Amino acid sequence: MDTLTDLFDFPPITRLHHDRTRRIHAVIRPGTQPTRSDMSPAADYCLAHHALEGAEAAARVGNSATFGWYADHPDAGAATSATPTALGARVVVSPDLTELPRSPISETPYYVLGPDTEPAPPHLCNLAAVAYTTAADSGFSELLAAHAVVLCLLRAKNLGGTLDSWTITRLPGTVFMDHVGDPVILARDLIHEAGHNWLNDALTATGCKIDDQAHFRSPWKKTMRPAFGFLHACWAFPLTMLYTAHALKGATGDLHRFLAAYLDQQRSLLAETATDHAHALNLVSDDGLRHRLVAVHQQALAL
Repeated sequence: MDTLTDLFDFPPITRLHHDRTRRIHAVIRPGTQPTRSDMSPAADYCLAHHALEGAEAAARVGNSATFGWYADHPDAGAATSATPTALGARVVVSPDLTELPRSPISETPYYVLGPDTEPAPPHLCNLAAVAYTTAADSGFSELLAAHAVVLCLLRAKNLGGTLDSWTITRLPGTVFMDHVGDPVILARDLIHEAGHNWLNDALTATGCKIDDQAHFRSPWKKTMRPAFGFLHACWAFPLTMLYTAHALKGATGDLHRFLAAYLDQQRSLLAETATDHAHALNLVSDDGLRHRLVAVHQQALAL
């Protein structure tokens, strides 16, 4: 059986990170030597996208000062606002949801690191640091180290409430999420969203184009979904199931009951995808990627 580290270690993604980072830095800082940082190549890749997004926005409105700031800070200022964690430096922020911009090409709100970025309050940075450690201890260090570099904590909610979380393709390595103040739950949601970032990178790195005419029934959405979204769900939810099964071993009280109920629900939902998932995998042209999608799905089905 594949270990989680083996599954998340995917050489095409590593090559994508190096190439995209180099190209972005060449656009923002033409004619200069490649920028080196103390962070990982995956972190540099994530932060380069923030710098590119911020520089583009500044250029559109003719804000030369802000554009110059991004040219001078290809890490989007992460060096001065990062939080140390077991997985390395992470950028943890807590922007006001009402102030998050929306792109003309997407209604999904997002946040871009910039000259005015401030770290989240200390209690949230500590919550995030413990969550990263919890996820790492459960076998997900490789995934979160590369695909959850920037964490935007949004609304505080109660255990059992609806937690909204998302990623956007234009800011890989960044995750947006509500939280309940519990690092075990936050780790679960970090794994889910980092999984989406991983799969987006994997599809891009391997040049896989998923047929958008193919649709499959999603038990999570209770509707027919394009193959792209279906495959994403059949990857991200099983990851949280594997994590939850591990987390249950040390949980007690309300947390144990919550996690047990979540795992039972996910077992039932995932079982409905068994046949369609096998068909959807035929749309994935890369053998290495397909193998990883199969392995995680099967491991979760066996829980």
